Amino acid sequence: MPLIKNILINLFILFFLSTGMAQSENLKKIGKFKDWETMVLNSDTEKVCFAQTKPVLQSPKGEAREARLFVSFRPKDKVVDEISTTSGYEYNTQNSIRARSGKNKYKFDISQEGFAWIADNKIEKKMIKTMKKGSRIMVTGFNKSGSQTIDHYSLLGFTKAYNTAKKNCT
Repeated sequence: MPLIKNILINLFILFFLSTGMAQSENLKKIGKFKDWETMVLNSDTEKVCFAQTKPVLQSPKGEAREARLFVSFRPKDKVVDEISTTSGYEYNTQNSIRARSGKNKYKFDISQEGFAWIADNKIEKKMIKTMKKGSRIMVTGFNKSGSQTIDHYSLLGFTKAYNTAKKNCT
């Protein structure tokens, strides 16, 4: 799938989630599973299912950011297990965006328009296995001025949210 279409889909999802303007026939919450939820976005041309969560802790404190972590499925484009994140700002190009859970570390290869993705589906599958076993994952990013942020995500409810998203789009 072209990167720009991927970006537009994620921006669309984030826009509707952050503004609360989603119409019930387009974006539906399928379930809430502890700290994760499953959503389905239906449009005239495609269906997107995803599990998402917000950080339980953000650093630095006092800086309100709309950060999210997603695992998405887009059957029309044969996309499964796509991991993406946003820290609520435009990432800089000098620093890597990384996720860490326990001893496991993952690098987001692509960043654009405030979102980041992992390019290799094999690495995404490994990260999902880590997320199913773990209790927390931290995403570290750097804004345009070079300041570091760390978003701590709970993994409680991840497996159920992931399985529900996968089931609704496969």
